[in-house]
Amino acid sequence: MNTLALRKFREKLAAGRAAYGLWVTLESPSVTEMAVALGLDWVVIDAEHGCLDWADVVAHLRVAVRSETVALVRVAELDRGLIKRTLDLGADGVVVPWVETEEQLRRAVSFAHYPPEGCRGIGAERATGWGECMAEHTAEANANVLVVPIIETIRTADDIDRMTQVDGVDVFFFGPADFSSTAGFRGQWEGPGVARRILDLKDAVRNAGKHCGVVAAGDPNLAERLEQGFLMLGLGLDGGLLLRSLHASLAAVGRDRKIRSGFRIEE
Repeated sequence: MNTLALRKFREKLAAGRAAYGLWVTLESPSVTEMAVALGLDWVVIDAEHGCLDWADVVAHLRVAVRSETVALVRVAELDRGLIKRTLDLGADGVVVPWVETEEQLRRAVSFAHYPPEGCRGIGAERATGWGECMAEHTAEANANVLVVPIIETIRTADDIDRMTQVDGVDVFFFGPADFSSTAGFRGQWEGPGVARRILDLKDAVRNAGKHCGVVAAGDPNLAERLEQGFLMLGLGLDGGLLLRSLHASLAAVGRDRKIRSGFRIEE
């Protein structure tokens, strides 16, 4: 566990400063290595969507371990085994999708903490130096681990005030695309009225003394999100940022086109 990076991350948020990061979906650990070399505050390694397996995840974690970049892993679902294994591999915390209720959030926190505060089992893996620093790691892990729920359904609005009272949670992340889908606007980043609903939830989180995060849809949106009060700011997804650059270069030579579903060629 990178306690130095975690402390600096929390200090930035507490001071009202933005912590910038990258959402990692591609297999190559060079992606995370670039993020670390550029001094990003955090990366989220996405093990919910895409094709990253455990070997890919640990390869990304390895390149961040001696840096000042917090390395989080988005697990596939709220699951005790997934969270335990992710933290055993040395992640600084977990990002948990589709959290809708206080009860679900309390379970996520419990899964990420050793007893007596939680129910995380102790393993002789990377996190404990393969057992060699077990006492040191278990003494500091509960106070430092990050548990970041993703707010991505309209149902969350019913329980958001209770969720913000759960101890052990510093940041609530927002997923506009899924939120839009549950509001009836599948395939839209923020459908009609969704932007306002997300901002209302963001205000509820901030009024409770917690912080908010989101991935920006582009550079102008990055500045907009900061002004709105989101402090854990994603510059984008690695694949999306690569596509943005490719589109710009292809447009410059008159060869740009959009990718179609099923990778069909445009007629």
